This record gives sequence, structure tokens and C-alpha cells, in this order.
Amino acid sequence: MRLTSAQVERALDQFDAQAIPEDHPALPHLNELFGDHTFFLDSFGLNVVEPVEPTDGANCKVVNIADWSDDKLTKLAPHAPQPTDVVITLGPANGPTH
Repeated sequence: MRLTSAQVERALDQFDAQAIPEDHPALPHLNELFGDHTFFLDSFGLNVVEPVEPTDGANCKVVNIADWSDDKLTKLAPHAPQPTDVVITLGPANGPTH
């Protein structure tokens, strides 16, 4: 799920992570591997958010898609999506995406 800049801000208010900027050179590769998402890095690895209900963009679950594979947190090891216990409230999913 790709988020608007306002939704990214709301997500980061509720989830201790960093969003990967839209102009980051790794983004095309991440989109190729995992689909069109807004990506977040946290202490566990790479995450995306997915709606709790398919028609509801307001409440989303954080889904981990890659774990850190080194102690310096510089390499990621992709794996099958693993939903976390973190649920964030984004509000309506309307407006243009960035």
C-alpha cells in the first residue's frame, strides 16, 4: 500500500520507524521485489502497511517483509510477509499519493 505524505506522518507518529524516501535509489528495486508500497525501516527490518480490512484504508497492520541480516543493520534478508501486532490508524485513504 502506498501512502500519502500525510499518512506517512501519521504512521510515524504511531510506529517507531523511518520511511524510505520516494527518491531513494533503492526504491525501484524494492518496488520490483515487493510491489508498490511505502516502505519503513525499523529495528527489526523492512516493513510495509496493509489495510486491516480490504476496503478500509484507515486502520492498517504493519507487515514485516525483510529482517536485518547483520549486526550493523546494513543488509536485509527478505522473507514471506509476517504481520506484526502493530496496528496504526491512518485516516481516510483519499487524496493523491506521493
